[in-house]
Amino acid sequence: MKLARFKVNDNTYYGQILNNRVCVLAGNVFHKFNVTDTAYDLDDVKLLAPVLPGKVICIGLNYALHIGEYDKNLQIPEEPILFMVSPTAVVGPQEPIVLAYPEHEIHYEAELTIVIGKEGRDIPIANAADHILGYTCGNDVSDRTIQKKDGQWSRAKSFHTYKPLGPYIVTDLDSNNCQVQCRVNDELRQNGHTRDIIRNAYYLVSFISQVMTLYPGDVIMTGTPAGVGPLAAGDICEIEVEGIGVLRNPVK
Repeated sequence: MKLARFKVNDNTYYGQILNNRVCVLAGNVFHKFNVTDTAYDLDDVKLLAPVLPGKVICIGLNYALHIGEYDKNLQIPEEPILFMVSPTAVVGPQEPIVLAYPEHEIHYEAELTIVIGKEGRDIPIANAADHILGYTCGNDVSDRTIQKKDGQWSRAKSFHTYKPLGPYIVTDLDSNNCQVQCRVNDELRQNGHTRDIIRNAYYLVSFISQVMTLYPGDVIMTGTPAGVGPLAAGDICEIEVEGIGVLRNPVK
């Protein structure tokens, strides 16, 4: 099932995507819902960020080739590296990424992103799928200048608009077998695959739940493959995860 959060006639809904239409859902997308007969053409609605997360949990250095481009002296971490960013950074498809410090080195990062669907803590890996509503595309926009200055990552990645998510949540994605790409101005910059991820989605859900309770709507950004690089005002950045769709954002 492909789900969207959208706005039409000043009202916000969740819906199921069927062909080029979105059918309004009644109920709670994280619990029980029904697909209604009310439907709109996708061209007539505004797609929003598919979730407004309570927590945005990010994973650093989760693809071996990206570790090498980040720092050739780094080794694969013994455990996943967790850091938090502000949920106020989240924006949806087509919304601009507004560079807070355009003179800084600011990078795109294409990421498969988990959307939690069921509360849980101390979740066994074997049960992790039961706590995942689905997956979306994410762009972990990062101010490298501040990141290097601070020695930690939260401020550099929490500016308003620095966490685009979307366009859809796909509930039946095989997260171990999908391509992850980034294009800037139609030029392919990242071309990774989740088969190369160091710790997969199920492992991450289990690991994080040993640290903090996961709630419906929380998101986990699973790390970026190699190929990160700069963004500048005037760019168009597209993140594509195979089976989900394209998250497109202009840069201002």
